[in-house]
Amino acid sequence: MAARKKTGKRKYGKAASKRVESAMRRRKKGTLKSGRSGRTVKSRKQAIAIGLSEARKKGAKVPRKRTGRKSGGRKRSR
Repeated sequence: MAARKKTGKRKYGKAASKRVESAMRRRKKGTLKSGRSGRTVKSRKQAIAIGLSEARKKGAKVPRKRTGRKSGGRKRSR
Protein backbone atom coordinates (compact mmCIF):
# COMPACT_ATOMS: atom_id res chain seq x y z
CA MET A 1 0.00 0.00 0.00
CA ALA A 2 1.19 3.46 -0.85
CA ALA A 3 1.52 5.98 1.95
CA ARG A 4 -0.96 8.84 1.87
CA LYS A 5 0.48 12.20 1.03
CA LYS A 6 -0.61 15.21 3.09
CA THR A 7 -2.36 17.70 0.85
CA GLY A 8 -1.44 20.87 2.68
CA LYS A 9 -2.42 22.76 5.78
CA ARG A 10 -5.71 23.11 7.56
CA LYS A 11 -7.59 25.95 5.85
CA TYR A 12 -9.55 27.14 8.88
CA GLY A 13 -8.30 27.41 12.45
CA LYS A 14 -10.09 25.87 15.43
CA ALA A 15 -11.15 29.32 16.66
CA ALA A 16 -12.89 29.93 13.33
CA SER A 17 -14.86 26.69 13.58
CA LYS A 18 -15.91 27.59 17.13
CA ARG A 19 -17.25 30.95 15.87
CA VAL A 20 -19.20 29.28 13.08
CA GLU A 21 -20.56 26.71 15.53
CA SER A 22 -21.69 29.53 17.81
CA ALA A 23 -23.37 31.37 14.93
CA MET A 24 -25.21 28.18 13.92
CA ARG A 25 -26.50 27.72 17.45
CA ARG A 26 -27.69 31.33 17.60
CA ARG A 27 -29.44 30.87 14.25
CA LYS A 28 -31.23 27.79 15.55
CA LYS A 29 -32.22 29.69 18.70
CA GLY A 30 -33.44 32.62 16.61
CA THR A 31 -31.10 35.22 18.10
CA LEU A 32 -28.66 35.60 15.21
CA LYS A 33 -29.12 38.97 13.54
CA SER A 34 -27.70 40.26 10.27
CA GLY A 35 -25.55 43.40 10.03
CA ARG A 36 -27.22 46.73 9.43
CA SER A 37 -30.83 45.67 9.02
CA GLY A 38 -30.78 43.60 12.21
CA ARG A 39 -33.13 41.02 10.71
CA THR A 40 -33.18 37.50 12.10
CA VAL A 41 -31.03 35.16 10.02
CA LYS A 42 -32.75 31.98 8.81
CA SER A 43 -30.31 30.86 6.11
CA ARG A 44 -27.64 28.29 6.98
CA LYS A 45 -25.19 29.78 4.48
CA GLN A 46 -25.66 33.28 5.89
CA ALA A 47 -25.04 31.97 9.42
CA ILE A 48 -21.75 30.42 8.28
CA ALA A 49 -20.74 33.66 6.58
CA ILE A 50 -21.47 35.65 9.75
CA GLY A 51 -19.47 33.18 11.85
CA LEU A 52 -16.47 33.43 9.53
CA SER A 53 -16.72 37.20 9.46
CA GLU A 54 -16.68 37.33 13.28
CA ALA A 55 -13.69 34.98 13.30
CA ARG A 56 -11.83 37.24 10.86
CA LYS A 57 -12.45 40.26 13.09
CA LYS A 58 -11.07 38.37 16.10
CA GLY A 59 -7.95 37.41 14.13
CA ALA A 60 -8.64 33.69 13.70
CA LYS A 61 -7.11 31.72 10.85
CA VAL A 62 -9.59 32.12 8.00
CA PRO A 63 -8.70 32.23 4.27
CA ARG A 64 -9.18 35.56 2.50
CA LYS A 65 -12.48 36.25 0.80
CA ARG A 66 -12.61 35.58 -2.95
CA THR A 67 -12.78 38.73 -5.02
CA GLY A 68 -13.44 39.41 -8.69
CA ARG A 69 -15.24 36.16 -9.27
CA LYS A 70 -16.86 35.92 -12.70
CA SER A 71 -20.48 34.89 -13.04
CA GLY A 72 -21.13 31.57 -14.70
CA GLY A 73 -23.83 32.94 -16.98
CA ARG A 74 -23.60 32.21 -20.65
CA LYS A 75 -23.75 34.78 -23.43
CA ARG A 76 -27.09 35.38 -25.00
CA SER A 77 -27.27 35.29 -28.77
CA ARG A 78 -29.93 37.19 -30.69
